[in-house]
Amino acid sequence: MLMQRSYAAFLFDMDGALIDSIASAVRVWTRWAERHGLDPAAVVETMHGVRAVETIRRWGVPDVEREAAELTRAEIDDVDGVVAIAGVERFLRALPPDRWAIVTSAPRALAAKRLAAAGLVPPAVLVTAEDVARGKPAPDGFLAAAERLGVAAEDCLVWEDAPAGIASAEASGASVMVVGATHAHPMATRHPVIADYEDLAVTVNGAGRLVLGLQADPSHP
Repeated sequence: MLMQRSYAAFLFDMDGALIDSIASAVRVWTRWAERHGLDPAAVVETMHGVRAVETIRRWGVPDVEREAAELTRAEIDDVDGVVAIAGVERFLRALPPDRWAIVTSAPRALAAKRLAAAGLVPPAVLVTAEDVARGKPAPDGFLAAAERLGVAAEDCLVWEDAPAGIASAEASGASVMVVGATHAHPMATRHPVIADYEDLAVTVNGAGRLVLGLQADPSHP
């Protein structure tokens, strides 16, 4: 269905939607959980797709801002294994620069470090944890990105991987594509799911709008 319509812009989550940073995040959050006497597996389950401050508050750890700053520094220092999701670099190069944005729960410094580690160039519009008063699942980030691009959120396609981000996109009124590249198990969702970007193509129609399609098979010209 998403290939049967056109879009004003694409809005991408970062971790899990454009890059695979799971190994790095799990290492850092595991160390943090152990330091506070928490169950690392349980903490890791709750940290996907939301700002660090939300996860820290959820676990009742005091000095939230200080803890979040320390976590960010640890994540910036540990980008080993951070890679781009298959096909995404080619896919992003096909997008007009003023027709896509990243909306991430990561702080700006961490987003820049992870994107660089994955070999991706950030877009002109990058909405990070510092840019919103309410993080995902609130829609604020996607609404802000759409506004900066000069389009309506309802006219955008959001690319997400985590429940909090999907809820955020839904609340903004945007359409949703779920990226399953980093999922250990298929996600139960009413939205379409892609494994990666290898089979996807994007074109710009005569009205300047983005249209999804399938990559041509080079073996069948």
